[in-house]
Amino acid sequence: MSSLLDAPGLLQLSQQSTHFFPIVISATAFSLIIFGLLAVTVGKPYLLFFYNCFLKPHAKSGVTGTQQDALESFYQGQAAVYDATRGTLLQGRIEMLKLAASQLKFKAEQEKRAGTKRERGWIWVDIGGGTGYNVEKLNDILPIEEHFSSVYVVDLSPSLLAVARKRFEALGLDHIVKVVCMDARKFRIEDFETPQAGASSSVDWISMSYSLSMIPDFYSVVDSLTELLSHTGIISVTDFYVQSKTNFASRTYTGGLQSRHVNWFSRLFWRTWFEFDRVNLDEGRRDYLEYRFGTVLSIDERNRILGGIPYYIWVGCAKTSTTASTLEQLDASFTNSPYLSPANFQKSLSSLTSAAALQEQQLHSKGFEAAILNLSTNLPLPASFYQNHPWRIYYNELHPQHTQFNNDYIYAFTWEDPRVDHRLLKISPDDTVFTITSAGDNILSYILDGSPRRIHAVDMNPTQNHLLELKVAAFSANLSHEDIWSLFGIGIHKNFRELLLTKLSPHLSSSAIQFWLDNSSRFTRSGLYETGGSRIAIKATRWLFRMFGVSRYVTLLLNAKTLNEQREIWKAKLRPVILSWWVSWAIIGNEQFLWKALGVPGNQRDMIYEDYYRDGAEDSTSSAPTKPMRDSGGRAIWEYVVNTLDPVVETTLIGSDNYFYEVCLQGKYSKRCHPTYLDQASYTKLTRPDAFSGLRIHTDGIMDVLDRIKPGSLTIAVVMDSMDWFTPDLTSQTSEARTQIRHLNRALALNGRVFFRSAGLKPWYTRVFEESGFECRRVGTRLPGACIDRVNMYASSWICTKVQNLFGEKGSESPVLELAKSPGGTLRTRSSSGGSRMEELRI
Repeated sequence: MSSLLDAPGLLQLSQQSTHFFPIVISATAFSLIIFGLLAVTVGKPYLLFFYNCFLKPHAKSGVTGTQQDALESFYQGQAAVYDATRGTLLQGRIEMLKLAASQLKFKAEQEKRAGTKRERGWIWVDIGGGTGYNVEKLNDILPIEEHFSSVYVVDLSPSLLAVARKRFEALGLDHIVKVVCMDARKFRIEDFETPQAGASSSVDWISMSYSLSMIPDFYSVVDSLTELLSHTGIISVTDFYVQSKTNFASRTYTGGLQSRHVNWFSRLFWRTWFEFDRVNLDEGRRDYLEYRFGTVLSIDERNRILGGIPYYIWVGCAKTSTTASTLEQLDASFTNSPYLSPANFQKSLSSLTSAAALQEQQLHSKGFEAAILNLSTNLPLPASFYQNHPWRIYYNELHPQHTQFNNDYIYAFTWEDPRVDHRLLKISPDDTVFTITSAGDNILSYILDGSPRRIHAVDMNPTQNHLLELKVAAFSANLSHEDIWSLFGIGIHKNFRELLLTKLSPHLSSSAIQFWLDNSSRFTRSGLYETGGSRIAIKATRWLFRMFGVSRYVTLLLNAKTLNEQREIWKAKLRPVILSWWVSWAIIGNEQFLWKALGVPGNQRDMIYEDYYRDGAEDSTSSAPTKPMRDSGGRAIWEYVVNTLDPVVETTLIGSDNYFYEVCLQGKYSKRCHPTYLDQASYTKLTRPDAFSGLRIHTDGIMDVLDRIKPGSLTIAVVMDSMDWFTPDLTSQTSEARTQIRHLNRALALNGRVFFRSAGLKPWYTRVFEESGFECRRVGTRLPGACIDRVNMYASSWICTKVQNLFGEKGSESPVLELAKSPGGTLRTRSSSGGSRMEELRI
């Protein structure tokens, strides 16, 4: 990578164009000031840099007029100080090396597990490697002598490569690392490597750091790299870029799009700035790279030190590394469908000549449909198909249903008690479970205690699934139990970013690692359990305790040895604060607080009101409530909170057996009280190689996922309190609640069960379940003074068992008959599909 600016380039461009003349002058002045200050404050390296960039006259074309002459004219005088003056500018190089090294190590572990023996070490080619900086830094990350048989540093500048030779001699690596001065398009590994018996001479890893943007004919270089890279190899690139969302929003084959967009001013400024130096930030370079290879990881960053220069880190693989057979097997696991043979796949692929033909395909995941469409148009597969694990299923990151969450999760921990789930559902290895993700804690609990055949985790909020992915990745990467405890027990890990790059990245999707790199401070500063939408309520509670000077009593309550001790602290010190009338008026009764802090939507709040009014009737024979029809001062919500918290303190010892309230009160778990997945025994089970083989993570709406699952294939659906969110409607055959319930009927097997919790004692939609082929049973009721579970947040819990199939074998709605005796002694039949057809059958 050359300097940020060179004076001849500025002069030449300014002579060619008057349109950018003011920008040229300002850019020149700015660079003179910046680097002049650096020269004064830093010393000799920047003095040399400043002279070679702005004072020394450069040959415009050299003797032969080649690209090499132009590069030498610029680099020859500063080659010795190149590395010393580029550290701040060329960010992302170390991160790229760590990401690539972790991918290589993961592949080696997989080969070892499969019993595959390598005949040689890896072959690495660093295109535009210059001074050999990448080789030295990688040697600190992944010892080269232990893992590589050959390394090639290819560059067109003799001066930079002379520095590289000295570097490798000093490191004692010159017997492995070869310096090659040539055009990258002409490099052929066969000219340097002699194939061994049973081994290929293809390259295992190709890297480019800040060189792609400097290559004039980048198309031919990228094309040559596709032939150079082995079928199982990886390629990694870091470079500057600018791009508008309008140019990539519709693509399905790139990953990690949340931070890719660059605003118009930055696009104009940085493109103009770098073109002075013959560094091209046109988006076609990165686009062509992503077109010719499959994307494994795509990360977008900003160099905040130097004004927010956009740069990317990208890891890719061969475009065809995922076979048709693998693609279909993955899709079958996404939809609980039978695996289709590769022959059928090729047949269907050849017939897909239009989008209309694609729509005719049934029971395919959205990822599979996108993949088939891409293959038919010679595009790479969606990035999710190039991941090392099949957990995360493709979704459109920029769809409004996902972006509405503003790239943040609501729940940092799951608020439903899995102990009750296990007692009521008795999940077994024969079960196929459909459940809402939330923070993923209960999904880990299901895997630990039930080991179901398959778990479909569903959440419309991508970041809730990012959190589940992170937990799964931590166990899959075999992090130490100490690291896992720091991450998810305490919620703080000072080396979180390093863990992401070196250990977790092979186990994360592109979108997930982008999110966690952008939000690494959640683990390094604030703490995991101080984040997410629910943090508002947690922090508000702690603020109240501090303001009233009772924070030390929270610690005493958590350390209480007996229920009596806990009750005394609660009644005397904490309850008067958290359940005071003014807190009820100012906070608890505030609708915005209920939604943003506690995640209580309006329809669920109204269910609480309804039960409150019903209980308020003084005359038991009268149905008319005497309490106000509006919740003046938040009285109904306040009473609901009282009935939640008082029984918890009365019946559960928070510090030793109620980790839900423990984490709320102190922002972390303790060794004696925490979710089961953090136990040492659980660690052993969850770090097994096949622990998560049955997990599939869907980022979509419940009905969208159910619609693509094979009918009759689910045995359990855990929908938490999501049914409470629907607007009450008992009459419409097309209401959202009825439609979702019918989708559940279609996806569940006979005797399959839907388990949900509700803020209402008798939710209105249980009647809709009963009208849609289910038998409903209330399995838990929150009575005054008693707990329904350790959380005690919901008024009731229900199991609805499917007793009638509303759909045919292929999932289409069929006229299943409901029988009802008429006054005339006949049986009238009605189509349960919602039609109005009526027939009479004589007895």
